Amino acid sequence: MANIHNRMWNQGGKLAGWCAVLAVLPVAAAQAESTRALFAATLTGLDGQPVALAQYQGKPLIVNFWARWCQPCRTEIPEFIKLHREYQARGLEVLGIALEGRVEPVRDFAKSYRMDYPVVLAQTNGHALMRSLGNHRQGLPFTVAIDRTGKLVSVRLGALQGKELVAIAEAALR
Repeated sequence: MANIHNRMWNQGGKLAGWCAVLAVLPVAAAQAESTRALFAATLTGLDGQPVALAQYQGKPLIVNFWARWCQPCRTEIPEFIKLHREYQARGLEVLGIALEGRVEPVRDFAKSYRMDYPVVLAQTNGHALMRSLGNHRQGLPFTVAIDRTGKLVSVRLGALQGKELVAIAEAALR
């Protein structure tokens, strides 16, 4: 930050320097705000009980928004299962957020796909959470990676495969 300020001071005076500093600050604030909504949310677990997402704060985390009717979502779920198994010992958490309203069909789906990572239902909160994380198109599947500090390190719309997921996982673990 000091280097930016010094360069701008030398290139146009005091006002230019402060503009550069202020231009950087909203980006950091927006970044923190986007994960704040996620960690403040309480969604519904497959047992029908509330799940506070604050329990994931401070941990490297991959969050995948999906739905049963979404074919690309169905295609990438085995990749998330594999990722969870390979990275769990290193402290990476994988969380599936289903954009669904009813627990039973999602629980049956998760069981049939052998989803061994936590799955919660967004019910009416899913679209707002996706928007807060940068998915203004509201498309699925949608995946974000968050590091231990709560910083978004990856935001991806569309189905992901092996190497892409590994790269995102490594970014979350840094």
